[in-house]
Amino acid sequence: MSSTAYDFSFKSIKGEDMIALSDFKGKVMIIVNTASHCGFTYQYKGLQTLHNSDEDLVVIGVPSNDFGNQEPAGNEEIRTFCDTKFRVSFPLAEKSVVIGKDAHPFYQWVREELGFVSGVPRWNFHKILIDKEGKAVTGYAALTKPGSKRFRRKIDSLLKL
Repeated sequence: MSSTAYDFSFKSIKGEDMIALSDFKGKVMIIVNTASHCGFTYQYKGLQTLHNSDEDLVVIGVPSNDFGNQEPAGNEEIRTFCDTKFRVSFPLAEKSVVIGKDAHPFYQWVREELGFVSGVPRWNFHKILIDKEGKAVTGYAALTKPGSKRFRRKIDSLLKL
């Protein structure tokens, strides 16, 4: 397995380019699996607020249909939804598998690094924190809102390092 998040990339939802996590060296990253038809979809707004809050913080959304068939759309429809409904400007990956043996390699690595409880999404909007050195720090379940004090404190502590 790879040693840092910088060893991974996602194909962009736009299709023609890649989102190389190594492009974000020196930044804190929040990698979050998303879905357009989930009860937590409103979190896009808070994630966008976080993304805009600090130049050393980047959010990367990874749409997935792994939970409750809540992301049945194709990449173009997902992108249009995120643009029009939430004005998402943070990078979005193409729709990906985030759990099980077919999970995207990043999610397989996170499972190895953080273990099953913190590293494996149990539902949409599971947030993985990556520090400025590309190390997986911890994961937060969907119930943790992007603006929660506990989540913000952890992000702020990583930004100060």
